[in-house]
Amino acid sequence: MKMKSGPLLLLLLGVMFITLPLRAQTDDALPALVELIGTSDDPQFQLDLLKGISEGLKGRRGVKMPAGWDAIAPKLATSRNAQVRDLAQSLSVTFGSSSALASLQQTLLDAKADPKARQSALDSLLAAKVPSLAGTLQKLLKDPVIRAGALRGLAAYDDAQSAPAILEAYPSFTAAEKKDALNTLASRAAFARLLLAAVTRKSIPTQDLTADVVRQLRHFKDADLNAQVTKLWGTMRESDADKLKEIARFKQMIQTKPAGQPAKGRAVFARICQQCHTLFDVGGKVGPDITGSNRSDLDYILQNVLDPNAVIPNDYRTWNLETKDDRVITGILLRQDDNAVTIVTANDTLVIPRGEVASLTQGELSMMPEGLLQSLSEEEVCALIAYLRSPIQINPL
Repeated sequence: MKMKSGPLLLLLLGVMFITLPLRAQTDDALPALVELIGTSDDPQFQLDLLKGISEGLKGRRGVKMPAGWDAIAPKLATSRNAQVRDLAQSLSVTFGSSSALASLQQTLLDAKADPKARQSALDSLLAAKVPSLAGTLQKLLKDPVIRAGALRGLAAYDDAQSAPAILEAYPSFTAAEKKDALNTLASRAAFARLLLAAVTRKSIPTQDLTADVVRQLRHFKDADLNAQVTKLWGTMRESDADKLKEIARFKQMIQTKPAGQPAKGRAVFARICQQCHTLFDVGGKVGPDITGSNRSDLDYILQNVLDPNAVIPNDYRTWNLETKDDRVITGILLRQDDNAVTIVTANDTLVIPRGEVASLTQGELSMMPEGLLQSLSEEEVCALIAYLRSPIQINPL
């Protein structure tokens, strides 16, 4: 029997797998969908169904293998469609297949394998939160092909060896990898203590920790950590009068110093802004696209950079999520349901199973932290402002 994919199928999928109660999804809809997959040899039809199942199970772990899956999994594993193969293997891991787990780990560790296949394997293993994965990720810190994903993945594991491994390898990382490393080191109090010790002994430069990382360190509400943060970076300004003075000071400096070089400013933007903001079609989506904003106005730029909490659209308020294994995550809430919470951080999009969430609270601050300019030299500030005010894209250095 050959069935074709299309809008009718997607509608059926939506009715069967999205509107049903959670328990019914697991006990009733899954076997029906698995049986439906087995009726067709059409890769696109199979892919549509697998995508629907994968989306419906997002944020869930240890799902009981539905009846019939063990019969169709070998067939899907040999599909001519790579997406079908990858999704089927990922779902097998979700369903607790030991053979699929072993295969993904083998792919992840194979330096000769296709980088996309290795990244897909890593994503699947992290989604399943395989308990033994932390040690593997620590070893992969020496592998430049998969290192960035390994750095981000280590934040999910409360493993005592992770922070020392990251700190030891830190000098060899690229600028982007250092950002991933710092976000992971700021995700757990135990990691943060080792990070601050490294900053104190100057094995990690103070200026590497941008304002968003420093703010993350303050979220632990730990007196000792807060004291160290204050010693290294000072106290946070609270009064409106202080902010106005700071804006005036930076404005005078920019207007009296030689004009900054926009090309150097683009490099500064890439280091401290680009993970969250898009400018000229380059950058992240955590914060608003600033290409069309009033960037020619110096007062507008300084107000938004130095006092980001003055006016905060609800879409860009921070949410603070704490997991039951003491991980702290700060980001923008993308969605939440009975299964999971999806939160966008400065360097990742995380799907946290609802059962692993200890608390989820909305903050009163903007996702954009204060203090972005404080760690920059005057030359870097002038260069960044020159780039931000440019009406056209500037070629990188």
